[in-house]
Amino acid sequence: MSWERQITIKSASELELMRQAGQINAEALAAARDAAHPGASTADLNAAAEDVLKKYGVYSPFKNYPGPYPYPASTNVSLNEELVHGIPNPKRKLKEGDIVSIDCGTVYEGFVADSAITVPVGKVSEEVAKLLEVTEGSLYAAIAQMVAGNHVGDVSHAVQEHVEDRGLQVTREYTGHGVGREMHEGPQLPNYGIPGRGMQLRVGMTIAIEPMVLIGSPFTRVLADQWTVVSRNGLPTAHYEHTVAVTETGPRILTLLANGASPGRIQLPRV
Repeated sequence: MSWERQITIKSASELELMRQAGQINAEALAAARDAAHPGASTADLNAAAEDVLKKYGVYSPFKNYPGPYPYPASTNVSLNEELVHGIPNPKRKLKEGDIVSIDCGTVYEGFVADSAITVPVGKVSEEVAKLLEVTEGSLYAAIAQMVAGNHVGDVSHAVQEHVEDRGLQVTREYTGHGVGREMHEGPQLPNYGIPGRGMQLRVGMTIAIEPMVLIGSPFTRVLADQWTVVSRNGLPTAHYEHTVAVTETGPRILTLLANGASPGRIQLPRV
């Protein structure tokens, strides 16, 4: 794919449609978040999100997404060392101290919103709490760089700097991406980069920024299901994502709840 050829600039009315898609997506994530308690299955979280999508008469672009075989669910639900693309499973039960990444997409009036959160299941260790806080913090550091005239490298570097300065690692293999009428558009947005390098940001560009953060090592592997990506060292990982627009007045997060809150910003109970 030529990422530059895949860029689409959105009008104000198109951004409003993406905001509406994003609000539904945030509500679906919040429902899945609220279902994340000990004893629930990863399929229960997917079902909670799907109930919201059905309520609004929309669908997820994840379902039947092409790959080694069509992706079977509306969300990715990834536990602990699973970084991304975990397949919801009724036999996979959550337990106290787990963390679970929930990634969801929504198509509304032909436009896609894409966002993800990682939430604790009950009390988590100090190490895991730090992982979640750093990963989410890196997302907001990157969002602050979504300004017309900046470059993709400025956004990517903000993620990398925030994470590595705090002793954690960013993935080298998986990236954020443009989003709009398609789930994957240009530009590609790595979680590492050099300030001032890469494509220049323009008003109307919309990008799904998604820090994926690991402890100790950035290396990953794919499980036998051919979708689920895990840390190679088996340590916990975290993933947060927002769809963000470049506007004349600065970054605009399109995947917030109706009250303007992010479904991922919750108090972390610690052991």
